[in-house]
Amino acid sequence: MRQKRALDEENCISARGHSGSPRLASSRFGFDVAGIEAELRAHIIGQDHVIDELIRYLRTISADIGDPRRPLASVMFTGPTGVGKTETVRLLARALYGDADAVCRVDMNTLAQEHYAAALTGAPPGYVGSKEGTTILNQEKIEGSRNLPGIVLFDELEKASDEVVLALLNVFDNGMLTVASGERTISFRNSIVFMTSNLGTKELDRLRNRRRFLQGIPPKSNRARVHDIMINVLLRRFPPEFINRIDHIETFNWISAQQIPDILAVEVERLNARLRKHSCQIKLDRTAIDFLAKKSYDERFGARGIRRTVRKHLDFPLADYLLDSVGQEAETIGDIRLLARLEGTRIIFERMHERQHR
Repeated sequence: MRQKRALDEENCISARGHSGSPRLASSRFGFDVAGIEAELRAHIIGQDHVIDELIRYLRTISADIGDPRRPLASVMFTGPTGVGKTETVRLLARALYGDADAVCRVDMNTLAQEHYAAALTGAPPGYVGSKEGTTILNQEKIEGSRNLPGIVLFDELEKASDEVVLALLNVFDNGMLTVASGERTISFRNSIVFMTSNLGTKELDRLRNRRRFLQGIPPKSNRARVHDIMINVLLRRFPPEFINRIDHIETFNWISAQQIPDILAVEVERLNARLRKHSCQIKLDRTAIDFLAKKSYDERFGARGIRRTVRKHLDFPLADYLLDSVGQEAETIGDIRLLARLEGTRIIFERMHERQHR
């Protein structure tokens, strides 16, 4: 009996990722949901509710129980600029494919005028390029592989022309896009389709200033109110039949001042990843962290403002230090550990002793 039970369990669950994430034997997908979740939570700060919902969809996709005639999921991310909407999609691509650029990203701002719709659907018969069926869509990235989903991102969707938006209706409905010439079809049935939009920011900001309810993670009742506001805003821009075909709409929070040190830590981690090729690493002391946090925080710009501050006040002086100080010593930048600290109004660097970087 024990042997039969063990065999049944083995037949039911065939594989586990390095983090112990289970996979159904009959599922064609083999990605590690737990590993993806860890990656997202480590790099996307203050948006746990978004990650929670995305992981639910990824678990459903991993179980391979979705409608085979539609995209695996269609998700719209809304909210202020610089809060991680696009970055979330790029991190998902990196977790799945090891490459943050493994996304078919379409900047909808480039499709703002009616006559640019052909860039998405291909030129209609009788027009130049119609026989080639050329589009800006990357079919390989859209269709993914047998055991990994493709990832599509329609960035800043509200900027696209109405013709482009209507062209996507068929994608959400049956997972297929036929180019205008009729000679080529692109399948989205193995794709997770993401959309981003900055619509509704003013409306939510007015509500936030009145109630201040979006600091941190708001209660469910407030999240429901946010959702209602976003639906009303989106319906002023998109037809109801379009909104009705989107599986899930999630609104990102503003970044709060309390989250800046955590975001700075992520940025420093990224900088250290780039410095590894020089066998060099840096560490910020409290004075440098406080200085960068104070200079960075502007909720209007989100994480992009933080990146600009890091580039100006950390990357620039670090480049000067590496080129001037290390170069003058006529040595390679090898196995260097640097401590960044504030001196006056600027960040300086000094070599760390062994006990400082333990």
